[in-house]
Amino acid sequence: MNIVNEMKLQFCAKSLNEGFARGAISAFLMHLDPTVSELAEIKTALSEAVTNAIIHGYKGEDGTVYIEARVTDKNKVILKIRDKGAGIENVEDAMEPLFTTGGSEQAGLGFTVMQSFMDKVSVRSQQGKGTVVTMEKSLVKRRKNEKP
Repeated sequence: MNIVNEMKLQFCAKSLNEGFARGAISAFLMHLDPTVSELAEIKTALSEAVTNAIIHGYKGEDGTVYIEARVTDKNKVILKIRDKGAGIENVEDAMEPLFTTGGSEQAGLGFTVMQSFMDKVSVRSQQGKGTVVTMEKSLVKRRKNEKP
């Protein structure tokens, strides 16, 4: 599996930049001619990871969210969302549906949403050093002139 395209992006950990991240990943993936459903799923999973970095990683403090996106020769999309924030005390617990450290205003479904829309989700975290969420999704490869 060879990487055929990649990009790196970083932006301030502010909620207003979540839409920017969604738009950037959409533009980056357009050359793959994804279906509307594929693109919506990737954007939603990315949005959840970015929102987690902003809300839970930095907890309202200044910080930076880093995104790396790669596309392989097999039409696989690999996304890495990283922060240098608080980290996650127990990744297993955090990945359980409805688990949240964000209080009653948070649903605790971020990782569940990511897992339901992506083929693979892995999380590495270290308290006080940050979190890296890696997600993969294989897109259906269509022949030229084939309609989605």
